[in-house]
Amino acid sequence: MGKRGSRSQSQLLSNLTKKQKKHLRDFGEEHPFYDRVSGKEAKPQICQLSESSDGSNSESESESEPEQVSGYHKLLASLKNVSEEEDEEEEEEEEEEDSVVDDAEMNNESADDDVSVEEETATASTKMQENVTLSVDPEGQDGKEPPGTSDISPEEFTDAKHESLFSLETNFLEEESGDNCSPKVSQDPFVQHVNKELKEKEIQAVATNPKTTHQLKWPILGQIVFSSKFQKLETFKPPKDIDLKSLHLQKPLESTWTKTNSQFLSGPPKSNSSFTPLQKELFLIMNSYRDLFYPERTALKNGEEIRHVYCLHVINHVLKANAQVLGNNSRRRSQKLGVGDDDDFRDQGLTRPKVLILVPFREAALRVVQLFISLLEGDSKKKIIVSNKKRFQGEYGSDPEERPPNLKRPEDYEAVFMGNIDDHFRIGVAILQRSIRLYAPFYSSDILIASPLGLRTIIGGEGEKKRDFDFLSSIELLIIDQADIYLMQNWEHVLHLMNHMNLLPLDSHGVDFSRVRMWSLNNWSKYYRQTLLFGALQDAQINSVFNKYCVNLQGQVAVRNVPLTGSISHVLVQLPHVFQRMEAENLASVIDSRFNFFVNKILPQYRDAVMSHTLIYVPSYFDFVRLRNYFKKEELNFTHICEYTQKSGISRARHFFLKGEKQFLLLTERFHFYKRYTIKGIRNLIFYELPTYPHFYSEICNMLKATSRGEEATWTCTVLYSKYDAQRLAAVVGVERAAQMLQSKKNVHLFITGEK
Repeated sequence: MGKRGSRSQSQLLSNLTKKQKKHLRDFGEEHPFYDRVSGKEAKPQICQLSESSDGSNSESESESEPEQVSGYHKLLASLKNVSEEEDEEEEEEEEEEDSVVDDAEMNNESADDDVSVEEETATASTKMQENVTLSVDPEGQDGKEPPGTSDISPEEFTDAKHESLFSLETNFLEEESGDNCSPKVSQDPFVQHVNKELKEKEIQAVATNPKTTHQLKWPILGQIVFSSKFQKLETFKPPKDIDLKSLHLQKPLESTWTKTNSQFLSGPPKSNSSFTPLQKELFLIMNSYRDLFYPERTALKNGEEIRHVYCLHVINHVLKANAQVLGNNSRRRSQKLGVGDDDDFRDQGLTRPKVLILVPFREAALRVVQLFISLLEGDSKKKIIVSNKKRFQGEYGSDPEERPPNLKRPEDYEAVFMGNIDDHFRIGVAILQRSIRLYAPFYSSDILIASPLGLRTIIGGEGEKKRDFDFLSSIELLIIDQADIYLMQNWEHVLHLMNHMNLLPLDSHGVDFSRVRMWSLNNWSKYYRQTLLFGALQDAQINSVFNKYCVNLQGQVAVRNVPLTGSISHVLVQLPHVFQRMEAENLASVIDSRFNFFVNKILPQYRDAVMSHTLIYVPSYFDFVRLRNYFKKEELNFTHICEYTQKSGISRARHFFLKGEKQFLLLTERFHFYKRYTIKGIRNLIFYELPTYPHFYSEICNMLKATSRGEEATWTCTVLYSKYDAQRLAAVVGVERAAQMLQSKKNVHLFITGEK
């Protein structure tokens, strides 16, 4: 070992890393790995130990000098005074380094050992009992540290200094805030919803009761369907004008909403025109605490408009719930011991998180938090307190210069993939009166904002040691925004999340059971949870989630407008479209029936060399793998591109297909969704299945004109469909033509002349 140079205590402290400090504090010396070895050979020295020296020092007399031992003890003594917050940060950082999650593997259904839960040390300042700090994952994609995390202070990471400020147990309602939620007899929809009591007979009858439905047509939403499994089904129509006071908005939302929403309003802002026509109808349904499925949310058209209105509903719900708790705190403090009924103070769930917002990218989470701040702040001169705002903007914001300047993509692509598109994140937000706490531990948060992948790594799977889903036990408001994008990420994460919603927690997490609502103790929370589901399309998988997991006692509302024209009207090339109908006995046999039909009926027509330059569009990755293996087995001349193909492989495949060196090109829908490359050289087009997004049909068909060299007369387009593809078929060809095709049971030939 080399001879350690003599240094002052301050220099030693400043030069040591956190790991070195921890090793020095635990073992009383630096790790041998960090010994500084000099170039010269050290001469052996003979030194005599004093009588007061520790016997253990004799073992290391060849490594260090006696006078340096006392120096290290002084340094060690100084390190003993390290603050509790820094100790927490070091332990958390070590856990984080061991829990880096590969996003691509998780999106391909591998989540065995990827649970990354940051544990927060239970200290007196936090008053938390072994709670899990479920904040944002500090490791970004590819294991790189996101910007803004290199200089995070211990207080900022755990946010321990704000625990008492945002605690619902130790705070009381301010007099100026008012208490709109205290009386049991109230016209407020929130109070009516949480105070409604269900009976055991009603819960038991839900499993056997048939669903009652009623259709209405609203001016903006169009055809909507009210449904409920409970006995009474109440419907309503939107009024022409609404007053903000009649909506029972909590302060300060009545004054801040108009300014926050002004970008969507035309003309001078007035109290009776604070909502757009779409927002008015959506908020009336939200404020009635019914489940809602709206499948016409698009990033280009009305995405931000809808985000504004559901953020208003979220803040209104959280402020009312917290005001009720703080008001009861004040009343309990003012009452004498033994006076009053404990049931009067049942105002919360088994855990504090009450709202979960599911968004696909960090950019969406950034916009949601910015809307929260705007709704609480408005045009007030007094700024609200937002803790950890700088760190949040650094981790969730984006640098415009990072985007390639010459990247040309469709408008809808630019709108969806704007800003930070990392899909692995989670963050807790606590709101108390006019203050916001970002990066709050999940069990101290009111609102959770996360992606499906970010929650999947916490929830874990059966048999995993590190997993936690107790924070989902008392979710009262679930918002799934841009649900169609999750079909392109990994829909299994959404299903896994829904299976763990509103389960009884495994730990008490310090809850006061005398304050917990009875329907929460009875494990009836799912009947009181409101689910708002927004997407860009009608899809069977999304419909299944809404029908299976949404059992709100207030009922469900689904928008069911049918497409009249279809995306085939946007095909700009003259192209014959042949729709080949295949038969399947049931839904479970569709996959095998489609494969057999393609192999036996469709593929033989394209094996001839004359039918070269054939693109096969495959929406499902599992079907893609099955076809790829079959093509390899049959030794067909083909190449393939999927979302996992490297850039070099993509370039080779596109080149070989363009030059005709490869007869077939297998292309996955997810690759087209994430890249939107124009594939040149297409002459024959096969849709193995109708695309998930209707406009993808016209986009793929219009690729034929990219290399038009007079072969227009030989172009072909073949589409496979079955009776179970009714929704996708209607979105492509229109509802009337789709109904005729499904009834005729014959192949349909359509010829598009290229007119829009």
